[in-house]
Amino acid sequence: MTRTPIRLLVLLAASFTAIALAVPAHAAAPYCGITWGSTVEHGATTLPAPGASLVAVRTGRHDCYDRLVLDVRGVGALTTWRAEYVPAVTEDPSGRPVALRGGAFLHISLGTSQGFQPANPRELAAVSGFTTLRQVASAGSFEGVTGIGLGVRARLPFRVLTVSGIPGSANGVRVTVDVAHRW
Repeated sequence: MTRTPIRLLVLLAASFTAIALAVPAHAAAPYCGITWGSTVEHGATTLPAPGASLVAVRTGRHDCYDRLVLDVRGVGALTTWRAEYVPAVTEDPSGRPVALRGGAFLHISLGTSQGFQPANPRELAAVSGFTTLRQVASAGSFEGVTGIGLGVRARLPFRVLTVSGIPGSANGVRVTVDVAHRW
């Protein structure tokens, strides 16, 4: 009598193994459908946009990513921007390191003809409690380029989007930098 339960267990184990081997393995879907990478992203031109000025820096949290929003006024479109992971963010024009919290650092450059003078250059926007963002700081404005340092938890996928038309402004562009919570 003791053989029947053992045979039944062996047959069940063999059946489950056969089913598992017959079902094709599928690659895991990207997290939240995110297919972004972590390499350099940039706009189409390298010249500063005449009349463009960075006027606001904000952040937001989403289910799958944290967001940095840069409002640029004075232009209808902005194609002069660059975002990339760097070993350390440096201040323009001095070259001094910008101290940032986080395990990885994104340097964001905007082609603006007006300098950006924030009230607190080391804390441009609140990120306390965010999953990925650790700090947003100014990296200076010089010769038509405004720099922003973004400290993040780790080198994670990111994307940059530009949207024309800031509410309440005749000319304006919103530049968003989304950093995924994980790979």
